[in-house]
Amino acid sequence: MHFSIQNILFLLVAVAGFGLFAWQTRKIRANILVGRDRDMSGHVSERLWKTLLVAFGQQKMFKRLTPAFLHLIVYVGFIVINIEVIEILIDGIFGTHRVLQFLGPLYSLLTGTNEILGALVVLAVVALWWRRNVKGVRRFTGPEMRAWPRLDANVILYIEVVLMMALFTMNAADLKLHGADLPGAFPISQFLTGLLPDSPTALHVLERVGWWAHIVGILLFLNYLPSSKHFHIIMAFPNVYYSRLVPQGQFSNVDSITHEVKAMMDPTYQVPAPATEPDGSAAAPTPFGAKDVNDLAWTNLLNAYSCTECGRCTSVCPANLTGKLLSPRKIIMDTRDRMEEKYNAPLIFNPNLYGKEAKHDPQEQLDRENHTLLRGYVTPEELWACTTCNACVEACPVNINPLESIVEMRRFLVLEESAAPNSLNVMFSNIENNGAPWAFSPSDRFNWADDLFLNEKTAPVA
Repeated sequence: MHFSIQNILFLLVAVAGFGLFAWQTRKIRANILVGRDRDMSGHVSERLWKTLLVAFGQQKMFKRLTPAFLHLIVYVGFIVINIEVIEILIDGIFGTHRVLQFLGPLYSLLTGTNEILGALVVLAVVALWWRRNVKGVRRFTGPEMRAWPRLDANVILYIEVVLMMALFTMNAADLKLHGADLPGAFPISQFLTGLLPDSPTALHVLERVGWWAHIVGILLFLNYLPSSKHFHIIMAFPNVYYSRLVPQGQFSNVDSITHEVKAMMDPTYQVPAPATEPDGSAAAPTPFGAKDVNDLAWTNLLNAYSCTECGRCTSVCPANLTGKLLSPRKIIMDTRDRMEEKYNAPLIFNPNLYGKEAKHDPQEQLDRENHTLLRGYVTPEELWACTTCNACVEACPVNINPLESIVEMRRFLVLEESAAPNSLNVMFSNIENNGAPWAFSPSDRFNWADDLFLNEKTAPVA
């Protein structure tokens, strides 16, 4: 081992990079936990199997073969090449050089695989960039895909190319500098050595530049993720694990209404005591449905941070396809944007403030309180366009459920504001007065059968 100023500098950079990432993820975790509690315990084996198939195995991606194949190359490359990052971290801290070379033939297999995957990643990234920016796939467009989402999708592609170029620069310079004495196999870099200078000093500088660019680029990439749609690289796994296990068409019940109905049907039923605050005072009543992000379940907020913005949900939505305003992707993106607006004050370094509403000057604070998820971001017109067909839920490659959020906001409109469309209000009145959606009294409900029987008796015989 050889310790130097470079090792100390690397240690400081690594601690800063991983520490900043931990700070960002802690804030996001606090934001997710402001949602309503939901018990997702149990069914561990079923959840692990679903995570293995959908998150690790990319099961739902392969409904569209071309993007699935390209995404698989980047995904596998990301996992395998990160093994080399472990080596870089060890070398950077302890001053070693290619510390994993003791693996012998396995090390050659690893470095060779890394290089081949690196080249394939570059080709896949170019193809993905072309699909997004030249081919103009429809699902990459929409009113929610504003300047930042479009730029964000491309930035990550550029970063991946830069990281691969840094890797090849490091390997090619190292290979030309040490020749046959360098452990490992380099099937791509061996063709790049001719482009490099012959000076040992220049080669050493290029090797260090590639080495530093690769690891610093990875740390910057790591800290870019929480502000990007690419945070799904991490969040997809818990999101799939905590996804719904009940049939997709099954709606949840409102507990308070369930208790009231049971009490009406069974006089002996004991309604649970109302919730209380820690000081013993009565807790504020829980609103029906959701008006803002903190009214949604924490799993719905987890969905928002797991969204890939791929547009598969919107591309299969029948309401969106017929020109209506609804876009399931926009609902999820709006939820995340509202969380960031409500709970993320700039540069909050106090962990005690994570998950708390950001405070501003009084007028701005009032404006923000009135700017809720419902109506501030999502309009009733969008919500009522939903047919609850679950196509968006089925299409999502990471098991996000936009329908749950839509239904909760519609519940708020109906139960808290009585703001349902007129056609639904008529139906509600009919159910209340006639016990059925139709405008007929119960005594007249079977008149059609009497009329049919009468017509059959009086019809002439052919």
